[in-house]
Amino acid sequence: MESHNVNNSSNLDMEKDQEKAFDYSKRAQWLRAAVLGANDGLVTTASLMMGVGAIKEDVKTMMLTGFAGLVAGACSMAIGEFVSVYSQYDIEVAQMKRDNGGEIDKEKLPSPIKAASASAFAFCIGAVVPLLAGAFVKTYKVRIGVIVAAVTFALAMFGWLGAVLGKAPVVKSSARVLIGGWLAMAVTYGLTKLVGSHGMS
Repeated sequence: MESHNVNNSSNLDMEKDQEKAFDYSKRAQWLRAAVLGANDGLVTTASLMMGVGAIKEDVKTMMLTGFAGLVAGACSMAIGEFVSVYSQYDIEVAQMKRDNGGEIDKEKLPSPIKAASASAFAFCIGAVVPLLAGAFVKTYKVRIGVIVAAVTFALAMFGWLGAVLGKAPVVKSSARVLIGGWLAMAVTYGLTKLVGSHGMS
């Protein structure tokens, strides 16, 4: 009897450990998605601001461009996530009906609205960084420098967070995120400058 009780106790402990691991895994996936969404908002908005700043140096134009990028990007992310998760929702509902004889466990289903809201919010968090960095700097060259510095710091942080959550090498992951962000800003700035100087003259 005692050995039977010990076995039951160890089995319960193992099940609890598995549940904790599963919960942590799900949480890590959500957090990693949030970090990637914030990184997307950061790079997209900063690149837009840098691109427009290549031909329009006034602070108002850059800030309006950044704000438009924030709103458009957040809406796009939310709609895309909603459609994607709703497709997953429909698939899981159909599977539950097949497996459980028509019964549906709503607690186990993904929430398209929550996913869309989280995605839009994460994008906005990243997009706010270059907006705040450049909003109060009137001198053009200083504004560009402040935006690049703020974005660089944020990219390094997002790269580090993504590496920790994804259990990847921190230095390599952060370097990839940094280089990717710098390239996006540089290419957008350079091509917009080229088109603005020659293509529309």
